[in-house]
Amino acid sequence: MVEIPKSHPRYLSLKTREKIKQAMKKGLVHETGLIAHGRGEAFDYLIGEKTIPSAEEAEKVAASTLICAENPVISVNGNVVALTAKEIIELAEIIPAKLEVNLFHRSEKRIENLILELKKQGAKKVYGASANAQISSLEHNRSLCDKEGIYSADVVLVPLEDGDRCEALKAMGKSVIAIDLNPLSRTARTADITIVDNVIRAIPNISKWVKKLKNEDIETLNNMVKSWNNNKMLRDVSSFISKRLNSLF
Repeated sequence: MVEIPKSHPRYLSLKTREKIKQAMKKGLVHETGLIAHGRGEAFDYLIGEKTIPSAEEAEKVAASTLICAENPVISVNGNVVALTAKEIIELAEIIPAKLEVNLFHRSEKRIENLILELKKQGAKKVYGASANAQISSLEHNRSLCDKEGIYSADVVLVPLEDGDRCEALKAMGKSVIAIDLNPLSRTARTADITIVDNVIRAIPNISKWVKKLKNEDIETLNNMVKSWNNNKMLRDVSSFISKRLNSLF
């Protein structure tokens, strides 16, 4: 692994890129995951590479939704495991929620590698190896899921999601929480709650809010969720980006 000095102005960004690269070499990340990461990083520049107020509020509402859920599931892919394995496991434990590996570029070997990596990092049970259920409206590998996991979930947290699966999950009556740095994407516009933030910041922030809200009255949490306006949040993010760019020049 390349040694990156902490004094480098792009230290965190370069460390993150290195993690993705090494994870690809280990068979955790598909080659196209590098492209997806680069696209997300470009949008992260636009918001200033920090958690903006709209994202913080979305993370709080996401935590409330997960606490109130009867069968919450966190769907993970190679990039999520490469960047936030420990953090995603901690979040699943404190909710508690199930973890399921779900891939577009699916192979049994990569599913196995990702499950082993999550267990190596401390996960007790990971779904995804048994593709015994299917999201009927999808014609690609992300339709394959576990009957006890995503298929029967009432709330699904989908970091780094495909827009068509987000739509399909919504059509099944599930609440979808998406983490997506692109506020213009189909995923961002389809999800019930969209967190426009980098996954490496968003997952720890959701955990922070779960810990803070865990003992709150359920009615209070439900009211917070019901009052959430995702379209307004996306407009706020777009406005934030526009104002920020205009202020730079």
